[in-house]
Amino acid sequence: MDSEEDGEDYLPVKDYVALADFSGDGKDQLRFLCGDRLLVHAKLSAEWWWAELRGVRGYVPASYLREGEAPEAEEEPEDPWQDEEYFGNYGTLKLHLEMLSDKSRTEAYRQVILGNRAFLKNKVVMDLGCGTGIISLFCAQLAQPSTVYAVEASSMANYTRQLVKQNGFEDTITVLQGRIEEIQLPQQVDVLVSEWMGNCLLFEFMVESVVLSRDRWLRDGGVMWPSSAALSLVPCQADTYYSENMSFWDRPYGLDFTPLQLLAQQEFFTKPKFSHIIEPKDCLAPPCDVLFLDMYTLQVRDLEELKGHFHFCVEKSGTFHGFTAWFTVYFESLEAGDTTVELNTGPNAEQKQLPGINMQKSKTHQRDQQTPL
Repeated sequence: MDSEEDGEDYLPVKDYVALADFSGDGKDQLRFLCGDRLLVHAKLSAEWWWAELRGVRGYVPASYLREGEAPEAEEEPEDPWQDEEYFGNYGTLKLHLEMLSDKSRTEAYRQVILGNRAFLKNKVVMDLGCGTGIISLFCAQLAQPSTVYAVEASSMANYTRQLVKQNGFEDTITVLQGRIEEIQLPQQVDVLVSEWMGNCLLFEFMVESVVLSRDRWLRDGGVMWPSSAALSLVPCQADTYYSENMSFWDRPYGLDFTPLQLLAQQEFFTKPKFSHIIEPKDCLAPPCDVLFLDMYTLQVRDLEELKGHFHFCVEKSGTFHGFTAWFTVYFESLEAGDTTVELNTGPNAEQKQLPGINMQKSKTHQRDQQTPL
């Protein structure tokens, strides 16, 4: 890489902004993402310059860079739904009541903290998207960490501070209101814990904020909870649900209501049915994991296009009404000899010993029409 000395236009180092992603084809080419700031050491030609990014030097295409700040017109506008409706919803009690009432979810986090209390003692913890602060309170109550940063973007943070004070943990828990992309912490953390999962694992897409927080605030060798996550699917029949919403219109009270069946199909079977409880006998094939996320290695760019490959071997006859989807999250256990716990609400649930705790929620996607098998 001595060729930078041969360029005729060897200038003082200047600061440039990347206008687009560049993956680089050769080992001497520097990879960068849109918005990265690079130091240009030499303009070797009209096409290629010699630049530096985070201490690494290499060739970069000149057309991908612009001197100074990135133009405001090229910045993506803020999604008003993301800020107003999303955080507005989490500023009310309705969603928090639903989450706190989900005992399997809340107890799973409590058991993770309780089972790893010796490790957590005197550690620094971040609770991202803390809501009412229940996970932060568990940490302070059960594990005696030195500090817990409870981060919440919605107005619920004002009440979280009151709850922290009410329970006597204001010396341990610091509540920070704001988006994680904007707030500043006084130090890096040993543990990053978050309840970021939505319907079908990724709805609401909070996972991106978790990854950004990890890269920015988790120290080397730090712990992610959950440590990994998987999304599962199974083709299923839902005879009872179908009968209640479709067959009902055949001849109620001895009258022909079949003209309403098409309307019923559109109303009841074009949107997902949430919190569907599926029995093993309703599964038409073994379930399949279609997506797996390692929270230690997952990158934001990986989230731009997620692909899942799967196939099902149908083993029984029945009526294919749709797919049931659920997710599983795993928590890395840090205590030697710790007893692991599995909370399983998916089909074919059975008690097993796993390297951590997993928590599952299910959801059925109804097809627009039934498909006989």
